[in-house]
Amino acid sequence: MFKKLIVSKDYQNSRFDRWFKHNVSNIPQSLIEKLIRKKKIKINKKKAKTSYRVQLNDTIELFGLDDLKPSNKSNKQKYKPSEKEKGIYSKFIIENNDNFIVINKPSGIPVQSGTKSYKNIIDILNETKFFEHTKPFIVHRLDKETSGVMIVAKNREYAQLFTSLFRIRKIHKTYLAIAHGRVKKNINLLQDNLVTYEKNKKVVQKAISHLKILKSNSNYSLLELKPITGRKHQIRKQLFNIGNSIVGDEKYSVIEKNKEYKFKNLMLHAYKIKFMINNIKYNFEAEYGNEFDQFIKKNFKLLKVD
Repeated sequence: MFKKLIVSKDYQNSRFDRWFKHNVSNIPQSLIEKLIRKKKIKINKKKAKTSYRVQLNDTIELFGLDDLKPSNKSNKQKYKPSEKEKGIYSKFIIENNDNFIVINKPSGIPVQSGTKSYKNIIDILNETKFFEHTKPFIVHRLDKETSGVMIVAKNREYAQLFTSLFRIRKIHKTYLAIAHGRVKKNINLLQDNLVTYEKNKKVVQKAISHLKILKSNSNYSLLELKPITGRKHQIRKQLFNIGNSIVGDEKYSVIEKNKEYKFKNLMLHAYKIKFMINNIKYNFEAEYGNEFDQFIKKNFKLLKVD
C-alpha cells in the first residue's frame, strides 16, 4: 500500500532516520537501510539516504510498509530516580530558562542508558521540576567518565538550533585535563586521524584540538584543551597518542594497569562553554569536582584554575 507524508516544521533539518523513527515506526537502523535498498522509501521522488536532513514540506513516499512492527526500543523501561536523587541532581543545574538548561554533569554517570548502564542523566532530569511540562532533548554528549558543562534543550526547536550550532562549530568548549608526564612545550595543536568502527566498518576521522599547558612537572601536566572537531573520545585519544594519557583513564593509558593509581574519576572536565543566540552571548562555567581540586592543589600547588 502506498503512503505519502509531508515533513513538518518540528522536524526541519533532522536526519531522515530520526524522522522515520518518530513518524513511521521505531524500527532498527538496519531495517530502515534495508527498506531504502529495496526502494520502498523515496524522498521527493528520489532515492532516500538515512543521513539526509529533511526539510520543511519534503515529501516522503512509502511503498508496502503496512506490516511494519515497532521495535521494543520505544518500550524500554526508564530509570526512575528517588526524590533524594532528584534533589541532588537539581543542584547541578547552572542555568535554567524556557528553552534549555545547562548542567554540571558529575563523573561516573552516562548521559543516556545503554547496555552497561541503566541510571542516566536524561531519565533523572526528565523527572525533575525543570522538565515538568516537556522532555529533555540531547544536543551533545559527554563520556560517562567525563564531568562538566552540558546543554540539554527543552524543546525541539532549540534542540535543532543547538545541533546546527555544533555542526557549524559555533559552540566553543574548553576542557581541563591532568595528563601523565610532562607535555612538550612546543605542542600547542593536536591533529590526528582517529580510527573508529561503525557497523564493523573502519572509519577515519580528522580530529583537531588546541592545547595549552597551564602547569607541569616531571610527573603530571595540567592542560587546557579546546577541541575544534567533536570526535568520540577525541581528547582522550589525542593525549594518548602523544604519550601523555589522562590520569584515571583505564581505556587509553600509557601507564601499565598494575602501576596506575586507582582514581575514582577520570581527570577530564568540560570546564567552559560559550555560544551566541539571537545576538545574545552565553558563557557558562562548571566547577570541577573535589578529587580534581585536591589533585591540582597537591601536585601543582594551585588553589584554582583561572
